Amino acid sequence: MEVMIMLYILFTIGFLWIGWKLIVLAIKAAWGITKILFYLVFFPIVLILLVVGGLIYVALPILIIIGLIGLLCGE
Repeated sequence: MEVMIMLYILFTIGFLWIGWKLIVLAIKAAWGITKILFYLVFFPIVLILLVVGGLIYVALPILIIIGLIGLLCGE
């Protein structure tokens, strides 16, 4: 009986550990997908809407700053 209880406890600990690892992996994957969506979809659409809306004096400095940061910090 004691062996069954120990096995049950080990199984529960292993199950919780694997569950925690899967939750962490899911959060990391969601964060990566969110970053890709913002960089490739959302930011260019915002810049295009700023230009179309007549706010090129706002869009151009943002684009220059982001470009300089990309050049200086790029890998």
